Amino acid sequence: MQNRFKTQLKASVASVAIAAGLMLPSAATAEDVTLKSADGTVNVVGEFVALEDGVYTVRTILGDMRVSASRVRCEGAACPSFEDVSADVLIAGSDAIGLGMMPLLMTGLATTLDADVEMNNVADRETIATLISDGGFGDDIGSYMVSTTSDDAAFTALLEKEASIGMSARRITRDEARALRAAGAGSMVSPSQERIVAIDNVVVVTHPSNPVKELTTAQLRGIFSGEIKNWSEVGGNDHPINVVMREQDTTSHNYFMDYLYEDAKPKYVAQAIGQDDQQVSNVVYSDRYAIGYVGYAFQRGTRSMNLVNECGITISPDAFSAKTEEYGLSRRMYLYARGDTLDEKGQDLLEYATSANADGVIAKSGFIDLGVVRNTEESAANRIRSLEAQLAGYDVGFEGKVAEEMLEEMNKHDRLSTTFRFRTGSSKIDERGRLDMVRLINYLEGASAGTQVTFVGFTDDVGAFEGNRRISQERADALMAELNDTAKGRLSHIQMSSAGYGEVAPSACNVSERGRAINRRVEVWISKDSSNS
Repeated sequence: MQNRFKTQLKASVASVAIAAGLMLPSAATAEDVTLKSADGTVNVVGEFVALEDGVYTVRTILGDMRVSASRVRCEGAACPSFEDVSADVLIAGSDAIGLGMMPLLMTGLATTLDADVEMNNVADRETIATLISDGGFGDDIGSYMVSTTSDDAAFTALLEKEASIGMSARRITRDEARALRAAGAGSMVSPSQERIVAIDNVVVVTHPSNPVKELTTAQLRGIFSGEIKNWSEVGGNDHPINVVMREQDTTSHNYFMDYLYEDAKPKYVAQAIGQDDQQVSNVVYSDRYAIGYVGYAFQRGTRSMNLVNECGITISPDAFSAKTEEYGLSRRMYLYARGDTLDEKGQDLLEYATSANADGVIAKSGFIDLGVVRNTEESAANRIRSLEAQLAGYDVGFEGKVAEEMLEEMNKHDRLSTTFRFRTGSSKIDERGRLDMVRLINYLEGASAGTQVTFVGFTDDVGAFEGNRRISQERADALMAELNDTAKGRLSHIQMSSAGYGEVAPSACNVSERGRAINRRVEVWISKDSSNS
């Protein structure tokens, strides 16, 4: 069985190349190079001929093929090497960001500066991007070396001053931040040094013909530990489940397994191991009985599964639930900067990556940008149905009355994706909140006059119901006041109000700190009849 899956994985690479209009040779030699794109759409093997004007030429059995160096990385001993390469800005860390997002961010940054970008491989998994003014006809205005390694290596490189910017799909730990501060790098969690650039969902996927459309957390644990072996055990057809995983110690594998098992990870050998998300996606798409997990960008022709948590709350892995961070397997993508070595060129990259100008290229790279969006009618209807089921358990009395008030107001409003979260017992928003506040002000500035916006507070269930309701109201009031102060009169045409509903309508289970943190939030509701000009 495992050999068959390995064959499928190899075949999937060939199918990707064919779909892109590129053909793999029948066999590779020691002198051959491989050109690979981060999204899996290009995979060319052949004899290296030249790298000129930012374009690789590779000789294959179909003839010479030319591929833009900005789209691919070159692997193999025959790849061109660059002696005495130096760059203005050194960037290191997460392969997901370095390979999947950074090339397009460089291209977007160049566009904002009316420049062109040349990207060349310096070594395996190392790329240098050079920005050239006047659309490529002027002088060099900056160079950026991107080394794709791992999240842990990002902070090691920052500590040893081998990079001024680190890429990470997780937040810096306290020990890492303290070590860097002691080394003179500054406060790594300050808004100027810690930048959230995107959100990524790790999505559970199956074949589109699979009748199973959602799985509970317990069922997922059973499948990926080997305890549940047949689709009939989870409401599907009577056929063995073929599990596809990423390699151990990859960021995606560790994140997924930590979510399901925390410290009690099972020793389970899957039927197939994918070297990257593209391979996992291809195998799942070609096997009616497979299941795997991939990054949001790599769902392709597979079908994503809704997740049902321990409390019975169903969340779909769509972009809106990622932006609100209510999907259990969403994660933030960070750029970290040393405060003592970051120069103007590095600052330019950070400012661009966190601006609305970068939203398009971030989305194009397959990640989920931080732009403000409005929920669709379908998602709003699904949420109300889910909440009605949850609230049915409240007694007819004070708690029931609060729940009824909330549903009545919810039916009059749409929800915006901007969601502010708080630490336990605090009215201080978390590290993403400052960026979201600026984005929200810009969004609301374009709304029509008289638009009604309500800041709606919620809490976890720790403490008394009325106390939680009071805290949620206080947080909503404080957030509304802070937004107005920050806007400095730009939102005078908006009618604002606030409400607090305490522990009513949890978005996650309150059985863990992660779940409670998700529930400590202020949502932003906007009247249904409003529009953005």
